[in-house]
Amino acid sequence: MDRGLRLLHLVADAPDGLTVTEAAHRLGIGRAAVYRLVGALAGHGMLRRDGRGRLRLGAGLLHLARRAQPLLAEGALPALRRLAEQTGATAHLTVVEGDEGVALAVVEPSWTSFHVAYRTGARHPLERGAAGQAILAGRAGSPGPVSTAGELQAGAYGVAAPVLGVPGLEASVGVVALAPLDADEVGGQVRAAAAAIVAALA
Repeated sequence: MDRGLRLLHLVADAPDGLTVTEAAHRLGIGRAAVYRLVGALAGHGMLRRDGRGRLRLGAGLLHLARRAQPLLAEGALPALRRLAEQTGATAHLTVVEGDEGVALAVVEPSWTSFHVAYRTGARHPLERGAAGQAILAGRAGSPGPVSTAGELQAGAYGVAAPVLGVPGLEASVGVVALAPLDADEVGGQVRAAAAAIVAALA
């Protein structure tokens, strides 16, 4: 099992896939052992061979990822509730699916007369909006925060920070409001919420 999991991690970290020979070398085992691992993992849809015979992740991992999303959202909700109440803005946890950001969990503040209604499951390109840009910043090693205005909706303002330190998770925490946000104050609150989510998932 350990070797199979290590193989999945190796393939996940190889954008162009891996050959069986490369995988055997990196795992320090023989090619025959890699073929056995590939056969078992491919049988469960976790790995596949592309047209060039290179190992790539299989669609079966998407099923597992979707099953894990409710647990992730549940772990994030306390931090999102605090963030929404502190800022008076709609708080959200956004995760990566392909080249898009998807709102996995959303919490609206309870005490404001007006606030942004942001639907769970809403999608947008990573390049647009604070949530997606924060994820891209996290890929570059920056803790954020990122601020934007009017990129996804005219008159909406966003501040977000990446969730860093959870292996395999590309996500951000942010808020969206109908009025400009103090980037310093709200940015600190957003980063604190991201840290709280990391702690909750540890």
